[in-house]
Amino acid sequence: MTIVLIAAVVSYLFAAGLLIHTVHHDMLKTRRSWLAPACSGVVLHAAYHLMIAKQNPGGADLHFFSALSLVSLGIAAITLIVSIKGRAAALGVVVFPLAAIFLSVYHLHGHAPSPQLDWRLQLHAWMALMAYATLGIAALLAIMLWAQERALRRHEFHSWLRALPPLTELESLLFRIIGGGFALLTITLLTGALFVQNLFSQHLLHKTVLSIMSWLVFGILLLGRWRYGWRGTKAVHWTLAAMILLVLAFTGSKFVLELILQRP
Repeated sequence: MTIVLIAAVVSYLFAAGLLIHTVHHDMLKTRRSWLAPACSGVVLHAAYHLMIAKQNPGGADLHFFSALSLVSLGIAAITLIVSIKGRAAALGVVVFPLAAIFLSVYHLHGHAPSPQLDWRLQLHAWMALMAYATLGIAALLAIMLWAQERALRRHEFHSWLRALPPLTELESLLFRIIGGGFALLTITLLTGALFVQNLFSQHLLHKTVLSIMSWLVFGILLLGRWRYGWRGTKAVHWTLAAMILLVLAFTGSKFVLELILQRP
């Protein structure tokens, strides 16, 4: 298991290093040497969690650090998917090292046994993780969009700008990702309403309220894009505001309950 961990971390860091080199030399369009180690990192990352799940009678470990690692795995996988044909591969410079860090932290923290969950709660949990990963990518794309617009307004033509997709392409990708993440978050909230019982006794009310607020902000953003053509800085601000609410919902329910209050 440790060998798989080390191989995944090395693959991620090697992929990030190759990406930094290609971005610095403006070769992102022509060189794909980073792709093989990035794929290896994602596959090994997933294999590590599968090995833990096989040893755990309750199935996949979904506690705080494991959930962080799984979200980072999802973000790394989505980065690969959106980067194969486009120029969003520059995301990997940030995403792949973060995935390596979260996987390492999970390994060092240890693996807690998970309670046995029926298929309905497992569906809810996995939908939530997929929503967090997808909308996490949206937040990173929003930051890239903000940085690109800011540099162009100031006429600062840095080498990293050439590694990014054109502004309109990046903005279109951002809203496609938000649309997918919004759909996943909608399913998460619906399955939570249907399958999760005793919100008060489980101290999950604040998580539900913050998640609904995030869902509303993302929904207003998509409506504003469709109805009024929202774009640019306004889209960035709404995206980051919604993501902050979602992060608070996640950390509030898992970090506080599991690590501070020591509740399952």
